[in-house]
Amino acid sequence: MSAWLFDLGNTRLKCAPLRADGSIGDAIALPHREEDVAAAMAQHLPARIDVAYLASVAQPTLRVAVLDALASRCGRISIARTQPRFDELHIAYADPRKLGVDRFLALLGTRTRVRGPALVCGIGTALTIDLIDADGLHLGGRIAPSPTLMREALHARAPQLPEVGGAYEDFASDTEDALASGCEGAGVALIEHSIAAATSRLGAAPTVLLHGGGSEALARHLPNATEVATLVLEGLARWACVETAA
Repeated sequence: MSAWLFDLGNTRLKCAPLRADGSIGDAIALPHREEDVAAAMAQHLPARIDVAYLASVAQPTLRVAVLDALASRCGRISIARTQPRFDELHIAYADPRKLGVDRFLALLGTRTRVRGPALVCGIGTALTIDLIDADGLHLGGRIAPSPTLMREALHARAPQLPEVGGAYEDFASDTEDALASGCEGAGVALIEHSIAAATSRLGAAPTVLLHGGGSEALARHLPNATEVATLVLEGLARWACVETAA
């Protein structure tokens, strides 16, 4: 059976084949614009897919465009949703619908990699931080603007402040570097504070995993963190295997 996984975020569409053993194949990124999705799938995906597993936090119009493109080549489409319990994972939210499915799947992917406590940090449009203990209990999290969104927001309100560019410095001597340093530094500081709070609460330092398009920039300042670019897809793979077996 041919099966593919699709992670549709606010800024990226990532996909990968789901292997028979439950692991994922090589991940690829497809164009994120509504008008480009169908052509990109025709170029990069098999002509026919038995089942597609989709996780989406994107705007409804983009999600519909992706679903339309998948419908023309898929026998079945299964859409992942956040669940209060899944395997050993137990979500802290009283209303699981309020926890984005990308965060849910990143936690699920983390449980396939880490058996102890873990701090899961997604750096995309938003910066999300979630803590789970060694038993898979989700202890809650935080949401803040990502460094990229900070730069975009500053530029929107003050166009003289450049949206991109600059290098991280502890004390920058020009505007571009100061912006990069301030926005990246804010993200790093929030993660470091969360690590300290998690360590105090659990009595041991958690494993720190980073994922999302902005993770590379912050990883340079977090030497004990591990980047896992495919973490959401790995969680989606686990969700798909259990969903298929049910």
